[in-house]
Amino acid sequence: MSVCKSVSFSVFLLLIILLCFWGEYVMQKKSFLLLPLLFFLGLNGIFFFTSCRASDKQKIRQPAVAGAFYPEQPEALKTMVDKFLKEAESPDIEGPVLGLIAPHAGYVYSGHVAASAYALLKGKKIKRVVVISPSHIQAFQGAAVYDGDAYATPLGNVLIDKDFTKKLAEKSSLIDLSAKGHENIFQGRGEHAVEVELPFLQRVLGSFKLVPIVMGDQDYETCRALGVALAELIDSPETIIVASSDLSHFHPYDEAVKLDHKVLRAIEEWDYFNLSRNLRSRIWEACGGSPIVATMIAVERLGANQAKLIKYANSGDVQQGDRSRVVGYSAMAFIKSGSQSLKSKKVFQLSKPDQEQLLKIAKNSVEMIVKKGEIYNFSSEGFETLQQERGAFVTLKEHGRLRGCIGYTAPIQPLCNTVRDAAVHAAIKDPRFTPVSEDELSNLSYEISVLSPFQRVLDIKEIEIGKHGLLMKKGGREGLLLPQVASEQGWDRLTFLQHTCRKAGLPLDAWKDKDTDIFLFSAFVFGEHD
Repeated sequence: MSVCKSVSFSVFLLLIILLCFWGEYVMQKKSFLLLPLLFFLGLNGIFFFTSCRASDKQKIRQPAVAGAFYPEQPEALKTMVDKFLKEAESPDIEGPVLGLIAPHAGYVYSGHVAASAYALLKGKKIKRVVVISPSHIQAFQGAAVYDGDAYATPLGNVLIDKDFTKKLAEKSSLIDLSAKGHENIFQGRGEHAVEVELPFLQRVLGSFKLVPIVMGDQDYETCRALGVALAELIDSPETIIVASSDLSHFHPYDEAVKLDHKVLRAIEEWDYFNLSRNLRSRIWEACGGSPIVATMIAVERLGANQAKLIKYANSGDVQQGDRSRVVGYSAMAFIKSGSQSLKSKKVFQLSKPDQEQLLKIAKNSVEMIVKKGEIYNFSSEGFETLQQERGAFVTLKEHGRLRGCIGYTAPIQPLCNTVRDAAVHAAIKDPRFTPVSEDELSNLSYEISVLSPFQRVLDIKEIEIGKHGLLMKKGGREGLLLPQVASEQGWDRLTFLQHTCRKAGLPLDAWKDKDTDIFLFSAFVFGEHD
């Protein structure tokens, strides 16, 4: 019996006894003026008892897609999930797994991919699971942590870690403790992206406590607020974070595979900053992109340093799957690996023919726009590396002096297109200079900087002058300086940090602020003199 029930029962019993004695006293003394008081006490006793009983009723989120996304009958559900888990491949993982990405589609389409992620948890001692999902039903700002007592599936109730959810919601104004996004129904359909993860977790882990979170949009600030809050609260290796996400939706099979691997490559390269930007602008696709970014921010602060793709597939891979409009799925693990560091990965390189082709594109693009006002059309057939999506800058110099420099920090299009567009903008749209004239063309020299993925600085000692560029971001302000700027100006590390803050419109010491993110990147720099 709960505390509320015990107290209410005792109070109610005491009131009954008092009423009996008082009633006898009233009848003997004929003090009928006390009857209203007796009536009032009786009503209050009944109200207290019934209100306590009401407060003891648990708030349980009922299944929304049982019988649709997965079997409604417990035995059929167990059989299906166990079959997927038995058939799942289990690659060797060096180091503890701190987070997962798993799909949230119907099990007949994505169950075999989800099982590849959850099979990694077999035999692990996990007491708390944080599941972060997107909202398919309701649009709202921020993230909503469920304010109820449990999530139900046909396999039973999964209790909410209410102490953790309360503390999490107190961490940021962007995190709300509510049923928003969890219990909403739209056109007869309820949110499914947390729910479909639970039967796998129930079969692999047995008993655990749940922290269910639904995110309303894909903005970086919400992802950061949630990721940082989770990292600050998680103090045990017995907690794991699951990002519930599918990938691209309803493209032809081959196109979907290309789109999906752009997202997967960014995750493997740990470039969650550009991943967030490209998802936000809809250049890339992942319906759980914000949960992925939030998870990466959290696990990075908990020590994860490697993202490993376990399995990729799409709905066209299942038997008789429609390949004209497919949905992509992935299983990925975020690992705290002692043997591999993100910073030690191979630096991006370009062959001499690739470099010559890009310089040709940059030069011809400038001359075409200056002479004819037209965009240069080119063919990069045979240059496969130039089809990769990379950020890049083009620098124009005249007699050794800067004449224009424009670029794209995010990998939003193939590298060859990025160089063409950056060259045009450097020539005619750099606000610091007048547009290049036709008379100046013969005096121009060209330099191209191809950017590596962006990775957050964990220790400023990681920053190497001449090797790394910096991007400083705080709230809506950000500024970037290329690696060669610090070398050319003779700056030390502190001066480089201060000038990057200034470029972002921030105070010079803003890099010290815990709300500021510093990202470093390298650049493969080459020019005509090379």
